[in-house]
Amino acid sequence: MGNSQNLNDRSLLLLKNLVERYIHSGQPVGSKALSQDFDSKLSPATIRNVMADLEELGLIYSPHHSAGRIPTASGYRLFVDSLLTVKPLAEHELNYLHQGLESWDSNTDVVAIASKVLSDVTQMAGIVTIPRREMVCLSHIEFLPLSHNRVLVIFVTDEQEVHNKIIQPQKAFSPAELQQAANYLNSVYAGRSLASVRDVLLNQLRQDQQQLNQGMLDAISMAQLALVPNANKEDYILSGETNLMSFSELSDMDRLKQLFEAFNQKHSVIQLLDQCLTADGVQIFIGEESGYQPFEQCSLVTSTYSVNDEVVGVLGVIGPTRMAYQKVIPFVDVTAKLLGAALNPKS
Repeated sequence: MGNSQNLNDRSLLLLKNLVERYIHSGQPVGSKALSQDFDSKLSPATIRNVMADLEELGLIYSPHHSAGRIPTASGYRLFVDSLLTVKPLAEHELNYLHQGLESWDSNTDVVAIASKVLSDVTQMAGIVTIPRREMVCLSHIEFLPLSHNRVLVIFVTDEQEVHNKIIQPQKAFSPAELQQAANYLNSVYAGRSLASVRDVLLNQLRQDQQQLNQGMLDAISMAQLALVPNANKEDYILSGETNLMSFSELSDMDRLKQLFEAFNQKHSVIQLLDQCLTADGVQIFIGEESGYQPFEQCSLVTSTYSVNDEVVGVLGVIGPTRMAYQKVIPFVDVTAKLLGAALNPKS
C-alpha cells in the first residue's frame, strides 16, 4: 500500500493527473498524454520513471498489454484522501435536489425519491436504507390481558403509527398490574426512541434490581418482550442499477450477474451499509475495501441521515471505481442532509 509520505510533490501531481484523466476517459493513461499536462516541463522519460515508481508502490498498474496505466484501489484511496478538491454544489444542482425531495407524501416515498435523485444526478446506482423502525420514538404504551396469561401490547409511535403485539410473560398479571406497568413505562420512557428504550431497559435490569420494586421489574421485563426488534433486517431502495451496465469495466456479463444477484439477495449489501451507520460524514469504500467480492470493481460513497439528531439510515451511490468523486461526494452529503430534513416531524 503506497501513501503520500513516499512521494514528492511531482509524483503526487502526476498521480492526480493520471487518475483524473482515467476517470474522464476510461482509457489507460500513457506518459505521452501526461506530458501534455505539464507543458513540456517534464520529459516523457521523467514521466515514465515517476510512473514506474507509482507502479512499484502499488498505486497504478498496467492492464493487459497496454502501454498506459490505470489506478489501483490504493491509488484511488490516496487520490480521494489527499489530492481531491471537492467543490460545493452549484445553485441549480442544489435546487434540483431540493425540488425532488420536497415532493413527498410518506416516509417510503421520500426515501424512494432520494434514491432516484442520486441515481439521476450521478448516472450511477442510488441506494437508500429505509429508516430503521426502532429509531422512531415511543409516544404511549398499553397492556391488555388476554386468555392463557397472554398480553396484548399496543404502542403508539411519534409518527402516529399504532403497533400491536401479543406477548407471553412468565407470570400472570391482573388488569390493575398491567395498567400500573403501562403508567410507569409511559412516565419514564415516552419520547425516547425504541432503540434507546431497549438499551436503558437492559441496563436497568443488569444494575438496579435491588433498587427496583417488583412492579417496576415486571414492567421492564414486559417492555423488553414488547419492544424486541423485528427479525427482518431493514430494507433498502435501489434506483438506476441498470446505469452500471454502461460502464465498460462493469459490463462483463459474469460481473454484472454477480452484482445484480447481490442487489437481489440484499443481505450482504445491508451488512455493508450497516458498517456505515456508525461513521461520521461521508464514507467511501473503493474496490476491494468493501470486503465484498461482487463490489470489487465498484466504489460505494455513503453518508448517514438523521431524524431528531439520531442516525436512522444510510444513503449512497454505487458506481465504478473510476467515478467522479469530486461530484459524487457533495451530492451524497447534501442529499443525506436534505433527506433528514424531509423526514423530520413537522412541528
